[in-house]
Amino acid sequence: METMTVERVIAAPIEEVFAWLTTTTNYTNSPLILRCRLTRHGETAPYGVGAIRSHLWLIGWFRERITRYDPPYATEYVVERSLPSARHELGRMTFTEVDGGTRVCWTTRAEIPVPLLGPFLTRHVARPIITRTFRNILDTANTVLSSRVRSKPGMRTEHAPTNGAES
Repeated sequence: METMTVERVIAAPIEEVFAWLTTTTNYTNSPLILRCRLTRHGETAPYGVGAIRSHLWLIGWFRERITRYDPPYATEYVVERSLPSARHELGRMTFTEVDGGTRVCWTTRAEIPVPLLGPFLTRHVARPIITRTFRNILDTANTVLSSRVRSKPGMRTEHAPTNGAES
């Protein structure tokens, strides 16, 4: 299994960042995402525990189930099915208030289940594609949300977009 993590500070309040990133239909604002649908509502919120999401990204199709929903601090999911096929143990986003906005840490743990070549393909093909896609979604969220913050009457505008760290 390969753990992949992308972090980004988004120049917006934690509640807005959490709401935008857990409503995955927003991901289609990113050029790497073709379609996202909520196919089953969660127990206490549309994207809450038990929700089923269907995503078609340039890198493949994913059916995800939400396993944790703790607004505005964390959400977790597992990929139940995908094309191309992958094993997936964890998907997690955590949200922390920081100077200048909200730090988002997006982690996934997955592998390509191909005998002998799986670890190589996971590390050298899947990892760069997945982390680029996550970065692109977080950059899109920052663009959308930080422009909302700057356009609100009476809001201070020193919250310029900042670059996130990745690991």
